Amino acid sequence: MFLFRRNGSRVTVDEAHGRTSGDQPDAVLLDVREKPEWTAGHAPAAVHVPLTELVAGGTLPTEAEGRPLIVICRSGHRSQRAAKLLTERGARAVDVEGGMNAWAAAGHPVVDERGNSGRIA
Repeated sequence: MFLFRRNGSRVTVDEAHGRTSGDQPDAVLLDVREKPEWTAGHAPAAVHVPLTELVAGGTLPTEAEGRPLIVICRSGHRSQRAAKLLTERGARAVDVEGGMNAWAAAGHPVVDERGNSGRIA
């Protein structure tokens, strides 16, 4: 299985979880939702940069620079846009089908800003 497929720019939540979790993840999970959504609940290993910041020319956090990116939002729409934007900027980026809604439905962990059990807002 390849992280970045030739025929598309999407991965499943299980692929995303497998590639971004553990001791030595293959990629960075980049959450592009807005701050209130992130605060309510996100994947534990995710890095946060709202899509609005990326569109405005914002840069990636140090831990995401030069690494393969798996982009996630609530449902998958914003992450598609972000992955396209990042790819146009030279990054290796794919997005997660179904977003955090699908992530949570698959039973993958969601935490709030304090590390407690979170929710998808």
